[in-house]
Amino acid sequence: MLSQSLVLTLQVYAIAATISLLVAVIIKTLVKVTGHVEKRTQRPATAPLPKTTNVPAAPASASKGIPDEEIAVVTAAVAAIMGPHRILRIAQGGRSWASQGRTAQHSHQPKR
Repeated sequence: MLSQSLVLTLQVYAIAATISLLVAVIIKTLVKVTGHVEKRTQRPATAPLPKTTNVPAAPASASKGIPDEEIAVVTAAVAAIMGPHRILRIAQGGRSWASQGRTAQHSHQPKR
């Protein structure tokens, strides 16, 4: 009786270890493949940057007290570090149903 349960336990353990090993190998393979795909799709560092249009960094009222030259230097530094990119959306965070749900779930205040 004890030997049968021990054999069954070892069989289940061996099956679980084999499945875990196979999953680890699959994950490792996927990581390597996606790493090679990303390296191929990346643009070489020596490629010229696309030309951009000059757009004012901020309205005059937003940069009150800061010289325009300093704003231009900071904007140029950020553009040099980040490279060409496109802002897809800038929106004010509203109290939508999703944010209300997150707030209710993550609130540290006791319910009344």
